[in-house]
Amino acid sequence: MACRISRASILEPNASPARDKPFLLLLIAVSIAFAWILWPFYGAIFWAAIFAVLFTPLYARIASAMRERCTLAAITTLLVILVIVILPAALVSGMLLQEGFHVYEKLRSGEWNFGAYFSRVYAALPPWVASLLDRFELTNLAEVQARLSEGLSKGIQFLAGQALNVGQNTLDFFVSFFLMLYILFFLLRDGRALGQRIRAAVPLRDDLQRTLYRKFADVVRATIKGTIVVAIVQGALGGFIFWVLGIQAPVLWGVVMAFLSLLPAVGTALVWLPVAIYLLASGAAWQGVVLVAYGILVIGLVDNLLRPILVGKETKMPDYVVLIATLGGMAIFGLNGFVIGPLIAAMFIAAWDIMAASKSPAT
Repeated sequence: MACRISRASILEPNASPARDKPFLLLLIAVSIAFAWILWPFYGAIFWAAIFAVLFTPLYARIASAMRERCTLAAITTLLVILVIVILPAALVSGMLLQEGFHVYEKLRSGEWNFGAYFSRVYAALPPWVASLLDRFELTNLAEVQARLSEGLSKGIQFLAGQALNVGQNTLDFFVSFFLMLYILFFLLRDGRALGQRIRAAVPLRDDLQRTLYRKFADVVRATIKGTIVVAIVQGALGGFIFWVLGIQAPVLWGVVMAFLSLLPAVGTALVWLPVAIYLLASGAAWQGVVLVAYGILVIGLVDNLLRPILVGKETKMPDYVVLIATLGGMAIFGLNGFVIGPLIAAMFIAAWDIMAASKSPAT
């Protein structure tokens, strides 16, 4: 039997609380207070909603195969999400922290000296490239090393700070994690009934509600598939070739490439191209050639090949909007902003598209 939530009316037939101003003020006040109570767990609620939107089609198929046994279908869908999404993410996070501290120790001990690497690359450059660097005053090795050291120190301090926060807030993390799974279970099982109750309470026309909901679901799937999945694939491919070529900390560099894939045009090349140049300059010619070919033909083409398959043309946002929204989202919401930022930007564009369509003259 399909899972439903009863909606027994507690109002008189002719009652209209939407026209009662004191009641509207009370509604706004209790809504703000409820949001304030939920704010400490906004991350768990947000990711539960995201996973619910993404995996509701899978849940519907499982529920149909199980003859509408909603609870069992929701539990099965949760297990699928754990196996294909959460466990791999936890594994990669652990490897990332381990490699990050390993890199930090090498830099602190002086085993990795970027000034020496730059000197070796500069000595192997053709004369015209060296003169070009001289013109832009990029041959001052001490200054270049100082800038690199400063940037790496800030990055490592951020990584260490995040690791320390995770260690200190382990209990909070597990509470939020299990809360997310708990909410996700009910969103999967009772999502349709909850959606009907929300649509009945929202003071919008039915056609606008349906359009907004469809846009929201499309935007969530497009954001996850077109931004997150493509970034993960590019980062995984970059980390894989680094591992094959014996370059240290492949998981760390793969994660960096995943984040940099948001940058239009250059993206992951900001990582693999300098490494390829160093390999060529240090005598590892075949490794450098392989990395350049792989970066151009494999990593560089993933965005052009995967994005049109995963995302329809109608939901694709401009690259500069994705970049700005992602950076702004991360500045406000932390790592969750990696998804929240593009999602808000996409909903902003969708809402204004609906407004523009309603204003356009009928043809």
